[in-house]
Amino acid sequence: MYQFIENGTITSVKGFQAAGIYCGIKKKKRDLALIYSPVECTVAGTFTLNKVKAAPLLVSQAIIKAGGKVKAILINSGNANACTGEPGHQDALDSQAWVAAELGIDPKEVLVSSTGVIGQRLPMPVLKQGIKDIVPIVSPIGGYDAAEAIMTTDTKDKQFAVEIQTSAGSITIGGICKGSGMIMPNMATMLGFLTTDAVIDNQLIKDLLLEAVTHSFNKITVDGDTSTNDMVVLMANGASGIEVVPGTEVYTEFKAGLMGLTREMAKAIIIDGEGATKFVEVFVSGAHSAEDADKIAKTICNSPLVKTAIHGQDANWGRIISAAGYSGAEFDPAEVSIYFDDLAIFLPNYRIVLDEEEALKRLSKTEMKITINVGHGPFSTTWYTCDFSTEYIHINADYRS
Repeated sequence: MYQFIENGTITSVKGFQAAGIYCGIKKKKRDLALIYSPVECTVAGTFTLNKVKAAPLLVSQAIIKAGGKVKAILINSGNANACTGEPGHQDALDSQAWVAAELGIDPKEVLVSSTGVIGQRLPMPVLKQGIKDIVPIVSPIGGYDAAEAIMTTDTKDKQFAVEIQTSAGSITIGGICKGSGMIMPNMATMLGFLTTDAVIDNQLIKDLLLEAVTHSFNKITVDGDTSTNDMVVLMANGASGIEVVPGTEVYTEFKAGLMGLTREMAKAIIIDGEGATKFVEVFVSGAHSAEDADKIAKTICNSPLVKTAIHGQDANWGRIISAAGYSGAEFDPAEVSIYFDDLAIFLPNYRIVLDEEEALKRLSKTEMKITINVGHGPFSTTWYTCDFSTEYIHINADYRS
């Protein structure tokens, strides 16, 4: 059994400390976060598949790929340190070394992450002073400030924690994430940082995170763009003394808690999508394969025509079936049915049963569900997206100003 902790965050977890400060990378808001465990942690990460990868991502990816253990993560917002070449890579290494020196640990025990504008060098003197300022103030209550410091176009911070009850005792998992635009599942779609006090070995923590990400962060999309900096990281410091071992009750309960936590974090990103006014769940069933189900859901969620129709409260179901049709999935259009929440819109054999007045009631809500059944196959999937509004254009047109 697991339950969400009210106002929970990364530092709801035993042994983890954090802080978030303003150091001068942005004009006004907090822009530097540090997550720290005095005890070394096993760690797993999933990273963007964009061929253009930011320097800090490459530094952190190399540490995790090598199976290293870590104690800290430094995150800055306001500057992505992407497309900055060898100087940018050295900046990432320098910031890693400065954190290590201040904490008295090895640089390879420090992960680094950045988010913000692409193509600009980090203001290193400002960052160096920020590191000197932030290390002394990490604390068990600093998760709230850290969650705020990683935000870019987000309108609200995103932080969660779950407590998992097992026969061996309780385990906690905490998480913070940022993401509002440039969100498209191609791993990772955002920045997400998770902590746990469970004991988990190096390989298992990778397997657990990958599965959780597959069914949460990789099933959301705001605008179809995949960033250069996106990553999700899970650190386990073992402070609870409870080991997660496959085939045990602890494993089953921990996995359920991790899946529940990452799903809520992913949904929070969609709810806070740039300019979004509606949260949309897309459920696809009857597919011949899991891949086909995902192709259909992903294409519907990414369709600007579907998303603008939802924003305009237009029951234009033709855009939905059209998106399914060009998704690349195999299905018979004559077997398709479409529902808005519980309201049938389109039924097999091309029967149009749309009630415009009832459809408008569903489309007028801030949260709705689109269901599309494409046949008699055994596979289904659920994805999450939001509408496109004019505010999305304004946010991204003015991003650097």
